[in-house]
Amino acid sequence: MDTAMIIDTLWVLLAAILVFFMNLGFASVEAGFARAKNTVNILSKNFIVFAVSSLGFMLLGWGLMFGGDNPFVGTQHLLVLGGQDLSFYDDTLTSSVPFWGKFFFQLVFCGTAATIVSGAVAERIKYISFIIFSFVLTLLIYPVVGHWIWGGGWLADLGFMDFAGDAAVHSVGGWAALAGAMLLGPRIGKYDKEGKPQAIPGHNMSLAVIGLFVLWLGWFGFNPGSTMSFQHPADVMHILVTTNSAAIAAVLTSTITSWIVIGKPDLGMTINGCLAGLVAVTGSCAYVSIESSLIIGALAGVLVVFAVGFFDKLHIDDPVGATAVHLCCGVFGTLCVGIFSQEGVTTLATRSGLLFGGGFGLLGVQLLGVAAVGAFTFVTSGLVWLILKHTVGIRVSTNEELAGLDIGEHGNIAYPDFAPAIPTGDFPAPDASPAPEAPAAPAAAEAAVPVEHRPRSGAVMTKVSIVTRQDRFIPLQNALEALGVTGLTVTNVFGYGQQKGHEAYFRGVPMEARLLPKLKVEVVVSKVPVEDVVQAVRKALYTGRIGDGKIFIYDVENVVKIRTGEEGYDALQDAE
Repeated sequence: MDTAMIIDTLWVLLAAILVFFMNLGFASVEAGFARAKNTVNILSKNFIVFAVSSLGFMLLGWGLMFGGDNPFVGTQHLLVLGGQDLSFYDDTLTSSVPFWGKFFFQLVFCGTAATIVSGAVAERIKYISFIIFSFVLTLLIYPVVGHWIWGGGWLADLGFMDFAGDAAVHSVGGWAALAGAMLLGPRIGKYDKEGKPQAIPGHNMSLAVIGLFVLWLGWFGFNPGSTMSFQHPADVMHILVTTNSAAIAAVLTSTITSWIVIGKPDLGMTINGCLAGLVAVTGSCAYVSIESSLIIGALAGVLVVFAVGFFDKLHIDDPVGATAVHLCCGVFGTLCVGIFSQEGVTTLATRSGLLFGGGFGLLGVQLLGVAAVGAFTFVTSGLVWLILKHTVGIRVSTNEELAGLDIGEHGNIAYPDFAPAIPTGDFPAPDASPAPEAPAAPAAAEAAVPVEHRPRSGAVMTKVSIVTRQDRFIPLQNALEALGVTGLTVTNVFGYGQQKGHEAYFRGVPMEARLLPKLKVEVVVSKVPVEDVVQAVRKALYTGRIGDGKIFIYDVENVVKIRTGEEGYDALQDAE
């Protein structure tokens, strides 16, 4: 094996691994944009979709995509398993990478197209229906479009250009997602009685941002890796920079646009904006200048903000914005090839688009490709969704959706905060020597610890509940300790008083619940005068601004200490 083959194979291996890593990014963004009660379901879908798509592409998808030069679909050497002669594919895509290296690189692209669908149908799709649809998409639908564009089909013969998959990957995933979202219908509560969209905020924006950065990193394999060769390093580096330039421009313009339209720089829109820029330059990254990539990304960042609102107005509920990002910006990016391509910017750029003297020829072919890919994918995907709807069903029950798909579909929860896995108790401390057998759970105490109990008649007990801002806890704690009050119950709560909460948005839609984070501190006092507690609390918390908080005072009938059985005043004392 010569040096060039080794270098190219290593490059394709690295790029394929980066694209595979994008599965984590998609899972994180989707989980972060959805509600906590559906997290297990979303993570499960993103796991299984790659397994299912890999199987479909391996069984038949590769052959349909690259098996000969039939204009519509591959017809030769369709099977790659079972000891088939694979020499037929020696010159497919590149001759300098072994067959299974080429296969795996195309496989992770196929998996990406299927993963796009997951976000648009999130929080109400049946798990089994999503699995079946993903298998059919990657077995039949995606390979046919891929053949037209990359496998020597009729669009390639017409001169259609799509370097890394704006039409072949992102648009296919976007059209399939749109068909699924339309047939599923919106989530319960997404639209009010007047049809106005309601915000259903994601449960973890930190997770969504982590996912974004994983996807951004993966795109440096997605686009530059599509060269499938490192023999022209300048080409690879040019594609790397056009990819990044489009992303950064889209981050800025989506932030500015949401700031102007919504009044706040919406983080969800910025995340979608970055992805929009990456998608929009995918088809043209090897054919456009750095300056043009900045323009493409900037336009995509604006487009995606309005696209999210557009689909909301059509009552097409897409929890993560997959249709706005991958469909709208995939179509836009496909057309950008015909507008911004510039012959000679890389060794791969052989034609110029409309703005660089190429006329309407290339743009016309790109428009035809957009229409053909859209019509074929939307119709075939819609048929698959319809068949599933009238057989196994595609939507979970109302009760399952309200309770969360984690419970209904998986019998599991992602955040079992209040469900300890094992009994707790006074187990022996860990010992270096192996124990002969596991310790049994401690038996319940037959009676309380015996104490000499002399109830104090007439002792008055009062509960003082303080609601204030979270940042005032330390002064409050110090003030109470100075009075001799040490037993505190502290709870993070949400609410508002005279200030009426605050405005909040999720991907451009105002949230109904505009609650402020608060802290509730509760104490029960008897020996310490209530008036002293009130004065100490007011002194510690007072600023004169709205939101300082309130003090609630209640009579307490009795207190019982569980360990000893003491009651009343004695139960409040911490002394042993």
